[in-house]
Amino acid sequence: MTTMTESAQAVREFKMPDVGEGLTEAEILKWYVQPGDTVTDGQVVCEVETAKAAVELPIPFDGTVRELRFPEGTTVDVGQVIISVAVGGGAAPAAEPEAAPAEAPAEAEDAAPKGRQPVLVGYGVSESSTKRRARRPAGEAPAAPAPEAQAAPAAETPAAPAPATPVANGVPVSGAGRPLAKPPVRKLAKDLGVDLAAVVPTGEGGVVTREDVHAAAAPQAPSTPAPAAAPQPQGAPEPAQPAATAPDARETRIPVKGVRKATAQAMVGSAFTAPHVTEFVTVDVTRTMKLVEKMKADKDLAGVRVNPLLMVARALLVAIRRNPDVNAAWDEANQEIVRKHYVNLGIAAATPRGLIVPNIKDAQAKTLPELAAALGELVSTAREGRTSPADMQGGTVTITNVGVFGVDTGTPILNPGESAILAFGAVKWQPWVHKGKVKPRQVTTLALSFDHRLVDGELGSKVLADVAAVLEHPKRLLTWT
Repeated sequence: MTTMTESAQAVREFKMPDVGEGLTEAEILKWYVQPGDTVTDGQVVCEVETAKAAVELPIPFDGTVRELRFPEGTTVDVGQVIISVAVGGGAAPAAEPEAAPAEAPAEAEDAAPKGRQPVLVGYGVSESSTKRRARRPAGEAPAAPAPEAQAAPAAETPAAPAPATPVANGVPVSGAGRPLAKPPVRKLAKDLGVDLAAVVPTGEGGVVTREDVHAAAAPQAPSTPAPAAAPQPQGAPEPAQPAATAPDARETRIPVKGVRKATAQAMVGSAFTAPHVTEFVTVDVTRTMKLVEKMKADKDLAGVRVNPLLMVARALLVAIRRNPDVNAAWDEANQEIVRKHYVNLGIAAATPRGLIVPNIKDAQAKTLPELAAALGELVSTAREGRTSPADMQGGTVTITNVGVFGVDTGTPILNPGESAILAFGAVKWQPWVHKGKVKPRQVTTLALSFDHRLVDGELGSKVLADVAAVLEHPKRLLTWT
């Protein structure tokens, strides 16, 4: 969008950064500012979702928002301009045909920072610390007392730009006065259709909590779908909206993006690149389950999260130590097998954003309490949507705990670049021959998928047998090296 005020104000453009390593695109989940709002250096202007994580993006300069280039729900390539901001002078009104003499042009976005560390990779520096009054872009209603009041007419004006669409989807307040809430709480509000601006915060310092969102969702649930869908022909709909707007529809189409898109691409690539072999073993884990209960009651382990998954992780690390060739990767370009002398243990986690696989770095060097702490932090962080892209990079082997869903086992697909993945099935009481007699025992089934280019049947069988042996006789954790 171009207006007359460009002659009086320099315009800086903020591009979609690469918030991870080698990411090519990100989806704009939510805008926290609108055209005409005043923004300051370091202020969060939007939340985006990459193939790996949800991230809030702060803007690296002061000024007045001129244009939002993309509406919420749009997938934008890294390097594309997502927002333009008028900086440096410019007191002339937006509708004035002629403005004051132009000021010096803005510095290049890659200018070296002066006394300030960039808040995110790829960001520039502050042009000015002066805060300016918000100006409305040309084409909007000229006489409204506040940005909040101007938001609605802007969406209805035929000449209003398309980027104004997020006004109805996003929080209808200025960037400087947007509700305070953590990213997981914002995600929860979005999923429940709750407008954070209408929520009464009870957290310290006026922060909106999860409880506040749930409280606001109860009375708003019957009326939320209608206003969310009606005025937004240009915005990307939420997955639940098609069903809400058309209850008699026979089909619902959900755009494939973000984590689900990345997962689909990775799984297809893995399935058709690495020749998969899956082996199964059913094992009596009664002793391990008893050990878990004893460890939970141990005062020395107070505060440590002990569960069967921890014991499976420990058993797999022991098996890898005894069979190090399984912890490797296939280098197609150089036609080499790359054996890893470290274990970055991935744990598949189901989250509201989809399946992600963060990993515990150097898991082989951790004690049991350290491994338990790392596993607990990994799981809680994933569930809250705070997993960073770095936490999901560099994995070497993975565990997927399908047993939490009551599933006996499965044939897991390898994560790209890894040689093995272990599926841990549900632990169930079953009749089992124990010491010559049929007794009720706690039994589970393990499934190990591996890349047959570098892991042959013998090696894969040894690894799986060692994991099973440790879970059947957990005392071997103290004797095997």
